[in-house]
Amino acid sequence: MVEDRRDKILLKAIELYMIEGYANVSITDLQAALNMGRGTLYYYFKDKDELFQEAVEVFLIQPKQRALNRVQPTVTIPEMIEAMLYYLKQLQDVYIQVENKNINVSNVVTVMYTAYSKFPELYKKARRLYEQEFNLWTQAIKNSMRAGAIRGNVPIETTAHMFLHIKDGWDPGRAGVPMNFDLFPAQYNYLYELICKEDSEK
Repeated sequence: MVEDRRDKILLKAIELYMIEGYANVSITDLQAALNMGRGTLYYYFKDKDELFQEAVEVFLIQPKQRALNRVQPTVTIPEMIEAMLYYLKQLQDVYIQVENKNINVSNVVTVMYTAYSKFPELYKKARRLYEQEFNLWTQAIKNSMRAGAIRGNVPIETTAHMFLHIKDGWDPGRAGVPMNFDLFPAQYNYLYELICKEDSEK
């Protein structure tokens, strides 16, 4: 029960931060949205900053870490795609749980930018995950190349960056664009097919 209540607070908090912005959401706003006493909120979180940081950790950072932790050094491109789709599925599950379905691409990016500019430790964690993902894509391309699954002249680092940025459709320039997780599998697979060897080359 304790964990359920804590999780409920975090979920409502990340929802409000995405809709209203971190600066515009007070503890009083959270109380009203949760129909919960102020003392209960302060029992779990010492202040607004701690609540915000944990919400970002739980819903935006930890899902990616869990996905990358599944990846082995022998990873191939299809396996790396599977890991990233697992990451995106976790984000989709959060979106399904929130009450307000008006969350869009720019809402998510704004929360991330706020978190990383206001709290350096969160930025450092996110940066480490970015670098870890890039290194794993690089390794996956090399492994797939050695296995003869893709062309030998594929530019490794450039291709790794292309895979890395597929999910960066969460661009603040796309304000108001609804969250659409269905696009990602096709985008990953299309890029993979582009670099695969033709049947005549195998």
